[in-house]
Amino acid sequence: MAGRGFQLNKDDCALLVIDMQRYFCDEKSDSCVPGIKKVITNIRRLIKCFKERNRPIIFTRHIDSRRKNNLMLKWWRENITEDNPMSVIIDVLDTKAGRIIIKEQYDAFLYTELERILRTAGVGQVVISGVLTNLCCETTARSAFMRGFEVYFCIDATATYTREMHKATLLNLGYGFATLLTTDDIL
Repeated sequence: MAGRGFQLNKDDCALLVIDMQRYFCDEKSDSCVPGIKKVITNIRRLIKCFKERNRPIIFTRHIDSRRKNNLMLKWWRENITEDNPMSVIIDVLDTKAGRIIIKEQYDAFLYTELERILRTAGVGQVVISGVLTNLCCETTARSAFMRGFEVYFCIDATATYTREMHKATLLNLGYGFATLLTTDDIL
C-alpha cells in the first residue's frame, strides 16, 4: 500500500466518489461507461468500509453551469442539468452514508466546498473512485495532490470509455500524483 513513501492510513482518509450518475452508469444512456457494474460493486465495498470506520464519504454530482463562458458545455455540446433524471447519483450507492456536492467542472475542488469539508474533518488523504478515470477522477486527483492531500487512486473502482484512456491516466497519476491501489488493497 505504499507509493513513493506514502502509506494509506485508514484513520486519516476520506473517500471521494466521483460522478456516479445515471448519465454514466445506466445501460440505457448513450454515455454509459463499459464495465461499470464491476466498478459499482467495488465502490459499494469502499462505501461500506468507510462508513464502518466513520470516515468521510463525499459524492460528487456533475451539473453543467449555465455560465456564458462555460468551456465544458462548449467542448461537449451537451448540458447535464440538475432537473435531468440522468443527472442523479445511482440508487444502488448509499449516498446517506456521506455528503453530496455539486460540481460544474472536471475538478471537484474548483468552485465547491470540498477542500473546506476535508480540512474541517482533519483529512490528509483521499481515495478516489468513480468516473471518468481520465477526466473528472484524474483532474480531481491532481488538484488534491496540489492542495497537499495524499492521493490514493483506486484502479478497479474507476472507469472510462477505453482501456487506453484508463491506462494512460494510471501511468501519469502513478508517476507524479497518486498511489495506485485496488479495492482489496484499500479494504
